[in-house]
Amino acid sequence: MAGLSPQVTNIIIILGMMQVSKRIPFEDPNVLNIVRALYIASNVIIASIYLYTQVQINKKKDLTTLKYVEPAPMGSSEEGKLVTTTVHAYDSQQIKNSFRSQLMGIAMMSFMHLYMKYTNPLVIQSIIPLKSALESNLVKIHLFGYPASGDLKRPFKQAAGLMGGLQSGPAQSDKKAVEAAERAGRGGVKDE
Repeated sequence: MAGLSPQVTNIIIILGMMQVSKRIPFEDPNVLNIVRALYIASNVIIASIYLYTQVQINKKKDLTTLKYVEPAPMGSSEEGKLVTTTVHAYDSQQIKNSFRSQLMGIAMMSFMHLYMKYTNPLVIQSIIPLKSALESNLVKIHLFGYPASGDLKRPFKQAAGLMGGLQSGPAQSDKKAVEAAERAGRGGVKDE
């Protein structure tokens, strides 16, 4: 599965885990509590990964200037906005977004499980978010020590999802786009 994209492996895992979850006797309270514990443990591991990554970001405190043109909102006639920040600030914002995404997933799963009484998604949501956390660009750079080049070059490319065609496009960090935005006066406030 090394050559497959993360989206394809996610679909394979989801389809496989759907079949597995059909055979799990969720009516047994002990089994249900084990699955709940697995879900909680998965989220604790994800939070630990993100916290360790945040510690590494703060320890390195890379103050290298990062300039890129943020794309305009979808359907807007205005042009992209120039963003001038540091690698440290950019990474900190990205890890905050990762935490926020995890909390939203927990909230949705809590609603589905506690209020709507769905149990099957607990199994899938114990695996997919953990896999996604380990595949995130910041974790690859700060936890696994990959160099920040190629696909890991900041600003990170947004993962193409099912709604990829509706998004406004990737942030542009090439010199030509940055200089054009500076000349046009579309700059924003420098983030620090």
